[in-house]
Amino acid sequence: MTVISDAGKNLRIFITTFAAAFVLALLLVPLPAMAESGGQEKISGLSPEEALVLGEKMYVHGVLPSGKPMQAMVQGDIPVEGSKFTCANCHQRSGFGSAEGTIKTPPIDGTRLYEPTSQFKGIPLKKHPTTPDAQPDQSFRPAYTDETLARVLLTGQDPSGRQINETMPKYFLNESDMAVMVYYLKHLSTGLQPGVSETGLRFATVVTEDVPQKDRETMLRLLDPYLKNWRISRNQERMARTEAFIREGATRDVRKFSLARWELKGPEETWREQLEAYYRKDPVFALLGGITTGDWAPIHRFCEDHRIPAIFPLTDFPVIAETNWYTLYLSKGLYQEGEAAARYLNSDRSLKKNAVVQVFRKNRKGLVLAKAFEETWTGLGRKAPKNVALDLDKALTRDFWKDLANRNKQSTILLWLEAKDFPDLEGLAKVKAVPRALFASFSLLGHAAYSLPEKQRGLVYLTYPYTLPKDSGRYRESVEKMIKDGESQGPDLFMGYKMQALRLALNGPLSMMRTYVYRDYFLEMIDETADLSMIPVPYPRLSFGPGQRYASKGCYIVQLGKGPEPELISRSEWVISD
Repeated sequence: MTVISDAGKNLRIFITTFAAAFVLALLLVPLPAMAESGGQEKISGLSPEEALVLGEKMYVHGVLPSGKPMQAMVQGDIPVEGSKFTCANCHQRSGFGSAEGTIKTPPIDGTRLYEPTSQFKGIPLKKHPTTPDAQPDQSFRPAYTDETLARVLLTGQDPSGRQINETMPKYFLNESDMAVMVYYLKHLSTGLQPGVSETGLRFATVVTEDVPQKDRETMLRLLDPYLKNWRISRNQERMARTEAFIREGATRDVRKFSLARWELKGPEETWREQLEAYYRKDPVFALLGGITTGDWAPIHRFCEDHRIPAIFPLTDFPVIAETNWYTLYLSKGLYQEGEAAARYLNSDRSLKKNAVVQVFRKNRKGLVLAKAFEETWTGLGRKAPKNVALDLDKALTRDFWKDLANRNKQSTILLWLEAKDFPDLEGLAKVKAVPRALFASFSLLGHAAYSLPEKQRGLVYLTYPYTLPKDSGRYRESVEKMIKDGESQGPDLFMGYKMQALRLALNGPLSMMRTYVYRDYFLEMIDETADLSMIPVPYPRLSFGPGQRYASKGCYIVQLGKGPEPELISRSEWVISD
């Protein structure tokens, strides 16, 4: 039994009384008219563009134009901050609604808000069914107007005069803020998106000139025909003709897909200008795949600024940030390996108390791995590691390694180095002050990892961000052959399986997105795909959750077994990153 103090009861009564008076006062004042100023519509003194930007902050983040959090009330009289109960949390960014178990959140995009629900058309209001507990069926209602939309946000009363579900917050918005919110909802997910026509859907893929020819050919060979020859299956056709899709008018013919190839040349600082030129000339709906040996950040920022979805680019250097929305990555790339090494060391009782030293070149790969480890390690409350950052032209002689070992006795040393820089382990073993353990990146060593001397293999731990070869099933033999042959035969199979993951991620959204073709909706459908590991892919787990932007979130720590063809032996479970 919950006990509520008299003070608590009085507070609720005060809030409820104040809210009722506040709402009544606002409803007695009509929404500000959409004024014309210099030929441009004005919303509370704002341009349409400004109103949409501020409306999005309210809708997605629960933040008022003033910068303060929106205030709201749920369950009748429970005050909450709008930033904790944002519209997008339930209705999604697209406004197309959501379903979780038996709880369904209706769409509130501009098109469907301002027209009656399909069931409502021609049905007298008095005949609308209600549930046994007398709560009305929210799927029946007339079209909203600006005034009734403001009313439902303030009071929870829909255009037919019924109260909607009490889990829907009632927002305290003044006249100006309400006008911005109504304007935003009225235009949410309306009109044609760039790259979309009634008959076609235009995509692009990005390739930078540094990418080897065989790699770009592998990517394009798997992507281009997929889009050109794409047809939805009979099963998907049946799904598209269900009652829900017929109700949305989604039985039109499938659009034809086409793919533009955007090649970026020169230094990374010139890429943005090239992307802008491509986009002005040939607007596209989304970027698919794409490949670079450089930093993906310039392309990432371009996509975020233009709200262009970018799905599964092939890069070791994704942008690591909590505020991403429009780019979906297969993984965190090399950052994920440094992160996993830190988490493993923190959990290993025999190693966690050792001093930690990182050795890396001052190149992009080394810096990313070192940064990932240090950020994760210190985030776990550990002392920052000692860093040995090597100039690009520094020679790594036997004396260098002997001196490093003598200076760092009984330490754990992280060698974020490529095969050409890796130390002579047999020579290192002769030094009296042998390190307690060495960590290295399988992605940096590649197939050379299998040639580590057998006597020293127990000293070396490898970060391995893929499915273990012994568990890789249908593609095990071909992947092992690729690694041992140094990728000298045939295409890069790891790349091939990554492209397979891209195709799997696209199948559902491209099948289901028929009438309502919007970028946020496209991303939301990929987010909701429960499992992308149903086909051979090089990751043991590949899935998204709401708002997540990295499909693979883990890494193994492995060691090499015995013999001339050593097995990779797992020393950890799949280490999950944040």
